[in-house]
Amino acid sequence: MAFDRKKIIRFFTWKRLLFPIIIGLGVAVWLLIDDFDVDVFKGWRWGYQALLCVIIAAALQVLRDVFYMLRLRILTERQLSWRQSFQVVMLWEFASAITPSVVGGSAVAFFIIEREGIALGRSTAIVLITAFLDEMFYLLMVPIVLAIVGFGGLFDLERSTTVFGMEMGMKTLFYAGYGFILILNAFIAYGIFFNPKGLKNILVSVFKLRILKRWREQAERVGNDIVTTSVEMKKKSFSFWMKAASTTFFSWTARFLMVNFLIVGAWYLKGSDSFEAIPIIGDGTQWLIYAKQLVMWIVLMISPIPGGSGVAEYLFSDFLSSFIPVGLSPSLALLWRLMSYYSYLIAGLIVFPLWLRRVFSRKHLKKIEGRP
Repeated sequence: MAFDRKKIIRFFTWKRLLFPIIIGLGVAVWLLIDDFDVDVFKGWRWGYQALLCVIIAAALQVLRDVFYMLRLRILTERQLSWRQSFQVVMLWEFASAITPSVVGGSAVAFFIIEREGIALGRSTAIVLITAFLDEMFYLLMVPIVLAIVGFGGLFDLERSTTVFGMEMGMKTLFYAGYGFILILNAFIAYGIFFNPKGLKNILVSVFKLRILKRWREQAERVGNDIVTTSVEMKKKSFSFWMKAASTTFFSWTARFLMVNFLIVGAWYLKGSDSFEAIPIIGDGTQWLIYAKQLVMWIVLMISPIPGGSGVAEYLFSDFLSSFIPVGLSPSLALLWRLMSYYSYLIAGLIVFPLWLRRVFSRKHLKKIEGRP
């Protein structure tokens, strides 16, 4: 996807921004009204424990972005400053928030990183490797967490959803999603580290079929991207990969643990006097909360709604309500989304005009003219 200044401005339109906000807040308000009970708000205790849990959750959200920024600096070999990394991460998340989850912000990320002075081939490699590392975290973490908690209680709410015209239960959807990510990452790994040209030829051959012919050009472009990424990444050292993998692990761990702390804070809010008195402490319940988020992530990944807006709020209340004090699930879902989703919409609105002015300035354009 090629962008110029006008195209990038048209991409970040108010229409794209307002749609997920209206959907998300609409679902959140509906859940609040549907589950509203005045007695729920009686006996709230805004002690330091509840406030501390919210502060820790907010700090984990910040840490997630810090590790994303650090990973970006590692992948670009520190060619991007902390300021540039911050703006790239905020715009990347902003783009992801206003596009369907199944699409994500990767298409825009190529342009954003390239405009920072990173050569197009390296920009392609950085975006693909970022996606590869994110999915590897998921592929490795799922069996580890399931080995700890087992399947008991993980799919206790047997909901069904329609995917590509087929009705699937959550368990089936989880298995299908995990299998798809596993196969996709296996192909990417094969292409990047072993036989990039061979994988490109396979892709082009498959998309010569009449039923897939319309996507042949896109398949060839993906093949070229994989070849470019392979050339760029094969020469990286073991320490490079360990650093990139470590920052990926810490960023995703911070993302999921934020929910755990919000739920613990909700119990303090409802009057729990001590950490030991909270019902969800012990017996592996915290791991189960973590595991349920892994299932939620699969569902959100295939959501056709920008940023999973509305779907995320509903899933949070549905999947995690058994761990949350009665009546607080909708409120906590809204707080979670304010911190993990709407914050990026606000940040994007602030950062985008500043970034646009900087990367299209004469000084910056002159600087990147002589880049490799």
